[in-house]
Amino acid sequence: MTDFAQTLVSLRRPRLLIRAARLGMTSYNRKRDLKRITHGDTQFDGARALRRLMALEADLEQSRRSGDMAYSPARHVDLLIALMSEAQLWLRARTTA
Repeated sequence: MTDFAQTLVSLRRPRLLIRAARLGMTSYNRKRDLKRITHGDTQFDGARALRRLMALEADLEQSRRSGDMAYSPARHVDLLIALMSEAQLWLRARTTA
C-alpha cells in the first residue's frame, strides 16, 4: 500500500463529514473545484494534488479539533470531497497504468 493510500485509510473524521463528502463526490469537477479549493493552484498532477489537499485538510481538522471560531464545516466538506475524489482518480490511474 502506498503512503497516500495508508494515510487516507488511517484518516478518522466524524461520520457526518464523511457521509456529506461521499454524497458530494458525484458532482465533483476537477477543473472547476480543485482551483477553487486550492485557492487558484491548478497545475497539479494526481500526487501533487493529493499532497496539497491533505495538507489543507490537516489544517482544517486541527481547527475543528481546537474549536477555532473560524472553522467552517462547509469548507471541510468541500475539501474532503476533493480529497476523496482525487484519491479515487489517482488510484484508478495507478491500477490502469
